[in-house]
Amino acid sequence: MQKQEFTITVYTENQIGLLNRIAILFSKRKINIDSLNTSPSEVDSVHRFTIVINETEEVVRKLCRQIEKQVEVLKAYYNTNEEIIWQELALYKVPTEVIAEEVKVERLLSQYGAKAVVIRKDYTVFEVSGQRDETDAFIKVLEPYGLIEFVRSARVAIIKASDGFHKKLKEFEYREPSEEVIENEYLDKNEEVFEM
Repeated sequence: MQKQEFTITVYTENQIGLLNRIAILFSKRKINIDSLNTSPSEVDSVHRFTIVINETEEVVRKLCRQIEKQVEVLKAYYNTNEEIIWQELALYKVPTEVIAEEVKVERLLSQYGAKAVVIRKDYTVFEVSGQRDETDAFIKVLEPYGLIEFVRSARVAIIKASDGFHKKLKEFEYREPSEEVIENEYLDKNEEVFEM
């Protein structure tokens, strides 16, 4: 099997230390994480991890099963780039003086879908959202003009064929209704119940 880029989507409860335990699963297997994003999901109190790795499908499948063994993990999915819609956000800082003198800013903004976020006397910050090749292309355009700083966010992704985790969770609750909580009738009778 050949390695390719996979996006792993993990739905979890929001618990301290879970990110560390999930990261350890990758480091034990010597798998590099290319991108990692955590955020709230569409379900209240459920968080979503979006993890990008370059690996074989067999390794990714086993990894998802290991992730799901974590108590707080509700479900883990993996998808190829063709099965998801994804974007990244990038910020570019360039000297304002050079940009103002040498570049047709309007053309630059429209050609790359860039937006000026901050314009100061000493620098201007542009924002571009898109896929990796689009954000990388804008770096090459700005480098000759003295690119000062560049930062890119982690990937955010939505699975094309998914009905959403919220629907799956509701179906599960419908099939597996939880019993009502019943107060323990023996709670105040320690000595009577636990006599030897």
